[in-house]
Amino acid sequence: MPLVDNAIYVDGRRAETPGTLDETYRLHDDRGGLAWIGLYRPSAEEVASVAAEFDLHPLAVEDALTGHQRSKIERYGDVLFVVLRPARYDDEREEVELGEVHVFVGPDFVITIRHAESPNLAAVRSRLEHQPDLLALGPEAILYAILDRVVDEYEPVVAGIENDLDEIEDQLFGDSDDDALSRRIYELYGEVLSIGRAVHPLAAMIDKLQRGFEKYDVDLELRRSLRDVLDHVEKIDAQVDGYRTLLDKALTVHSALVARRQTEANLAQNDEIKKISSWAAIIFAPTLIGTIYGMNFEDMPELHWQYGYPLAIGVMLAFPTTLYFIFKRKHWL
Repeated sequence: MPLVDNAIYVDGRRAETPGTLDETYRLHDDRGGLAWIGLYRPSAEEVASVAAEFDLHPLAVEDALTGHQRSKIERYGDVLFVVLRPARYDDEREEVELGEVHVFVGPDFVITIRHAESPNLAAVRSRLEHQPDLLALGPEAILYAILDRVVDEYEPVVAGIENDLDEIEDQLFGDSDDDALSRRIYELYGEVLSIGRAVHPLAAMIDKLQRGFEKYDVDLELRRSLRDVLDHVEKIDAQVDGYRTLLDKALTVHSALVARRQTEANLAQNDEIKKISSWAAIIFAPTLIGTIYGMNFEDMPELHWQYGYPLAIGVMLAFPTTLYFIFKRKHWL
């Protein structure tokens, strides 16, 4: 169902749980309070409905419908449009999966549109409903809680990437398949870049929110909580940047090791070729003499000479023996 959860909050407590968007609009008009509408992969008609009710900017609505947006924050009048790229680590496949959530934050409403399973906004809503004093601070409190959740979900992702890096370091100097290791490094490098693109803009986004604290009279404790989120963002961003550097070095080291192994293999192959060529030359000399004298022609030099046979045998032994010592001295044998 596209409509995941829907509620009207008054003084930080759930006052109504409408079953439809139309009912939400009516109760919000009648009772006031804060409307929080949670949508999961909604249709164009549903997005158009909330856009018309809350006067959302067409450009922001277009981004929400299109998806695949970068992390960003934009203000359209008194409405903030925030795009976040949460992530989760799949332990079984050892892969990072990026999600996407769009948040519209108005004076008395919050609309969340998820395009993936992550982040767990049900946990965010539950947390806030158990902290009515925080929820009573308004839409900014919901945005803070969503940001906090998204950043917290980066922690296991970073831990998973770090574990993959440890395994790659072990494989670099082991007997791993070079092609498989190259592929793993390359794929992990792509995942780290994706996480970096999701995390890096968050610091500037939070800074932009902080610059509006005074203008919009944001609660002091909420400001402090958001600064704590910023600290976590900067830490994760630094870790991701470090992982990218490590993978750069891993690619360089792996390339050097592969080149060295290929050089060693070529040298070993050259040694074998030298040995084979040397033995071929040694065997060729007596074979040539024996072949010539095995033709049985009558008019051949030394054929009827009494020392012809011993001489031929001597040459057949002396020639390969000489070659053997020459090749041995050159370390071909």
